[in-house]
Order: sequence, then C-alpha cells, then structure tokens
Amino acid sequence: MEVANKNLCPDIARDLCKMQSLEAKPFLLDVHSITLRITHEEFEKLCQDNPTLRLELTKEGQLIIMAPAGWESSKRNSKLNSRVEVWNEQLNLGEVFDSSGGFTLPNGAVRSPDVTWIQKSKLEGISPDVAFPEVVPDFVIELRSKTDSLKTLREKMQEYRTNGVRLGLLINPQNKQVEIYRLEQETEILESPISLVENLPLAIDCSEVMPGFVLDMSKIW
Repeated sequence: MEVANKNLCPDIARDLCKMQSLEAKPFLLDVHSITLRITHEEFEKLCQDNPTLRLELTKEGQLIIMAPAGWESSKRNSKLNSRVEVWNEQLNLGEVFDSSGGFTLPNGAVRSPDVTWIQKSKLEGISPDVAFPEVVPDFVIELRSKTDSLKTLREKMQEYRTNGVRLGLLINPQNKQVEIYRLEQETEILESPISLVENLPLAIDCSEVMPGFVLDMSKIW
C-alpha cells in the first residue's frame, strides 16, 4: 500500500501510514485465553500450511497447539520409538508411528500419541492421500514432559481407552511411575518390577497386545 495523495488530511495520511507499516512486517496476536474451534477440513489444511507445528483436534473441534518437546523428552521419545520399532522389525506385525502421525478416533478427535503401533490388518486399503485416517491404534505411549498437565494426559489416555485402544502407557518421569490403560479395566499404576537401587520400573510386559514385546525402561528415566 502506498500513500500517494499528498493532499489527504493529516489524520487520514497518518492512518494510512500505520496500515502500511503493519503490512510491511508481521504482527502476533495473543490468543492464549481463546478457544479456537475448526472443522476437520480446516484442521487438515492448517496442518498442511504449518508442517512444523504439533497440532491436535479434540472431539468438540477445539484446536490444540503443542509446544515442541524439550531435549530430554525428545531423547526419551526417540528411545521409546526405537524399542517398539526394533520389536516390530522382527515380527513385522504392524506399523510404528512417532508423534508426528495423527489418527482420527471414533469420537472425531484427531490425536498424535508420542508412540503408536497399529496392526497391519487395520491399515489395509487406506490411501496414502489420507492425512489422518479413521483408525484406532492398538498400542499408544504418552510421555509426560515437565510442562505437561498430568490431569490432561490422564483424560487423553482415558479417551484412547474409551475409543478402543487396547493398551496405553502413560510414562511419568516426574513421579517415576507408569500408568497402564487397558480396555474395560481399571488403570494400573506400575511400581514393579523395580530396581533395588533406584526403586524405578525396569520393564513393562506388553505381550497381551504385542506378542513377546517387553518395554525396557532402564534407560528411559
């Protein structure tokens, strides 16, 4: 925008100059106290336009913007993914996804667990063009970071269970605990087996859903 007419009154010229200044550089809006609601189509387009953002969509259509993981959480996430991937490479029973993969649950929420495993039969026939397929994971892990609300993560884990996820682990380094969520069962807080030295969970048996898989926690804490 250019202020071309020098005969404009001073007030109008000043306003035009302000608008020109705004156009010249981006400005930020503080929306932390506002709930943003969008459709699934808008959510997909938003993710395409902002590939570096970590986004989720609740069943009510509320947009969730998640901060990037800190380096400690990122390291733990990488180790958790690699443990599941190594097991899956041996048996080749499904596919493993990291926190950048989103899935649409039966209640309409689009969620991106830190670790996801889905058996092959559920993925057959899904087009690569589908960004967030309507499929229920068999196994998920959520890793609590220092800034994560435990209440919010527990609600998320309960949502997974309600929507059919067979096994979910909420790993809580802050409390040195692992919460296990199974279909139609009460949540179990794992405190054993434990290390006699550090009193921390060492291994989690996931073979009820993933044959032969025991999650080694010894280097996660």
